[in-house]
This record gives sequence, structure tokens and C-alpha cells, in this order.
Amino acid sequence: MNWLSGVAFTAFGEPVKWADMFGNLLGLSALALGWRRSVWSWPLQLLSGAVLIAAYFSGHVPGLIGKQLIVIAAAGWGWARWRRGSRDSGEIAVRFATWTERAVLAGATALGTVGLAWLFLANPTLSWNPWGDAYIFVGTLAAMYAQGRGWVEFWFAWIAVDVVGVPLAFDSGYAFSGLTYSIYFVLVLLGLRGWWLRTRDARPTTDTVLQGVSA
Repeated sequence: MNWLSGVAFTAFGEPVKWADMFGNLLGLSALALGWRRSVWSWPLQLLSGAVLIAAYFSGHVPGLIGKQLIVIAAAGWGWARWRRGSRDSGEIAVRFATWTERAVLAGATALGTVGLAWLFLANPTLSWNPWGDAYIFVGTLAAMYAQGRGWVEFWFAWIAVDVVGVPLAFDSGYAFSGLTYSIYFVLVLLGLRGWWLRTRDARPTTDTVLQGVSA
């Protein structure tokens, strides 16, 4: 698997590794399937995370590596959740989070970011960009959790993560990741519109659970 760390081509003067390219293409496919509310979004996210770890491992970017570890863990949880939903009814239900749920998610994200940044600041060898890495690390966890719960806010969370993730990827020498994150933004807008329209058919209850389509 050493070839994954090799250079596929050069973009904007930056070498693009095979793992970086393949991992991000898988991530794009996973996001597109998430827009379509397909259960296959999760295994592709899991595979994308594993490949991207191989791309980032030699770059000393623990925030990006941590982000992919979260993607893998959250993808396993979300996959199980959506498959369980498909066995129950095969229907998809998405909704906006309640104000209480939003407050809890935002508060937990803020506290988690501050706590992790403090850890990085106290241990400089863990990160050269403590606040950026912490923001991406915790923001990704928040986004994946929201997706698993079927909250439309999932898309807003990804926008917030990409605002920092795009320049950080370019600055870290991962040009293809930066370009891919830019494409993510377009897919996120489409996904946001699709889920937003879907909420018109959702039942107005806080107990609604996202149920994935049959694999």
C-alpha cells in the first residue's frame, strides 16, 4: 500500500498524493449519497476516512487525521442507525432540530473546541495549528452526529467546518483536499435544499428518527 503515499500529479504547484485523491473522491460520493438519503453514504464515508488517514499520516496534521478517525467512528454508528431504520419501515424522516437540541449541540461543540485547543496548546507537538485543528476535529463530530440524527442542521455544520478546512488543507500542502472541499460546498447546498424540502413531509415531533433507505 506504499503507492498510496506516492504523488499522482501536481496541482497549483502542490503534489497530490494518490491517497489524498482517492479518499476525497470517496468522500464526495458519500456526501452525494447522503443528499439522496442512501444508507451507502456511511460505508463510503468510513472507507474515505481510512484512505485519507493514509494521506495525512506523513504530513503532521493531527487535526485532519483526528477528523477522519471521527468520520470512521461516526460512520459505523450512523450506518448501524440507518440500517436499523431501513429494517423498521424503509422510510426516510428528516427534520430540523429543536432549539434545545441546537443549543446543546452548539454548546457541546464550543466547549469541545476550547478543551481540545487547550490540549493542543499545552502539547505543541500535537498540532501546529491548535485552534484550527480543534475546530475541525470537534466540528466534524458535531456534523456527523447531526447527520445520524437526521437533523437538517447537519448541512450547516459541514459548511462551518469547510470554512476552516479548505484554507487549512491548502496551507498543509493538500491541494486536492482543498479543491474537493470547495466542491463539497456545492453538494452541501444541494443537500441542504433537498433535506429542507423533505421536512415538509416529516411529522412534527421531536422523536422523529432518520431512517435510511434499504441497502
